[in-house]
Amino acid sequence: MSTSTSTDTKTKLPVTVEKPTPYTFDLGLLLANDPNPVSLDRSSSSALEQSLVEIARDGTQSLINQLLTVCPISSTPAGVLLSLPPAQTPLPREKPVPAPKTETKWEAFAKRRGIKAKTREQRANRQYNEETGEWERKWGYKGANKGTLQDAPIIELNANKEANRKEGTSIRGDKRREIREKVKRNERRERKNQRHADGRK
Repeated sequence: MSTSTSTDTKTKLPVTVEKPTPYTFDLGLLLANDPNPVSLDRSSSSALEQSLVEIARDGTQSLINQLLTVCPISSTPAGVLLSLPPAQTPLPREKPVPAPKTETKWEAFAKRRGIKAKTREQRANRQYNEETGEWERKWGYKGANKGTLQDAPIIELNANKEANRKEGTSIRGDKRREIREKVKRNERRERKNQRHADGRK
């Protein structure tokens, strides 16, 4: 037992790391820069591996010492918290900066007219119906913008329109066809705007 303890004590590495030129640190990135020249033992692969391990160990130990010395430490319900300072070293991007997108036809029109983007609340497809006391869709399936023409049990007819109505059509069918036409027109406009944005004619 005593022999094992003495062996562990001998192999224990020092906590302090002495270098001719001190490390520089960027604690926000957990970065330790070693300006000293690297000397590696290349006599064998195991010796080279051991040299790399020692260099990595010294850098890690110096970084931990600096963190525990400089950074504020606080106790939280989740455990001990060490707060890092803001990063100081600018890192290069992994990918190139994306090219600016060409302005769509709608974006150019909106800029000329001073039209601003809708807020999150305005984009939400929900509204409160005070008559029914329930939330309903603004558009889409059973949307409020469709009105009650399709679901109303009684519909007022226009005599002139009914006299010129084509055989086999109805006022309810007209409303459904109108909705489908609006959807198709919007899809055509979207495709045209996309071609304009892509630079195609």
